Amino acid sequence: MEKALRVYGEVLRLVRRLPKDTRPYYAKYARENFVNYREVDAKDSNALDELFHRAYNHSIWVLNKYSVDKSVGDKLKEICFP
Repeated sequence: MEKALRVYGEVLRLVRRLPKDTRPYYAKYARENFVNYREVDAKDSNALDELFHRAYNHSIWVLNKYSVDKSVGDKLKEICFP
């Protein structure tokens, strides 16, 4: 659970790097996704790893879409893939 909260917090920090008019959409999108998957068993490491992998890949995709240097996602990568 702690790792999921760290990933969520970092995703929200990355949202702040996006253009101002897109931030509310992506912040809401991130929240909805984390809420939708809150029922995943914390002991199922495969499911959690897959979700963290998707969170990272999607975050990098969005950063690239808005021409934000993907190196700002390095901290998220460290959290998702220790």
